[in-house]
Amino acid sequence: MFTENITPRFSETDALGHINNTVFAVWFESARQGIFRIFTPDLDTTKWTLIIASIQINYHAQTHYNAVVEIRTWVNRIGNRSFEVYQEAWQHGQKCASGITALVKFDYKQQQAVALSSSEVSALTAHLRASD
Repeated sequence: MFTENITPRFSETDALGHINNTVFAVWFESARQGIFRIFTPDLDTTKWTLIIASIQINYHAQTHYNAVVEIRTWVNRIGNRSFEVYQEAWQHGQKCASGITALVKFDYKQQQAVALSSSEVSALTAHLRASD
């Protein structure tokens, strides 16, 4: 599991005083850096090999400004060319949001999905989420 603490910015609130629902996709992407480094250790975008296939976010509780949010990141499933990342956002000891992002290993020159290497599968496996 990877963890990252985020301090919500005032600009991320909505008219109701909550963290806007669109912010979680950005926070979750930011917290996937540990996953990204498995494929591109220096995060050089000219060497990037991942593309997003889908994102789903569920909201469980209100999230507010002026309190740290912890993002927890696991690998949920590993396929031949793709894998799922499961993430949760926690504030004040309460799960506020969760999401699943499907990522595909992608060759941008050939414009096609390619197989995960054995070393990538091994590194992803080290972060597998335990079953509920």
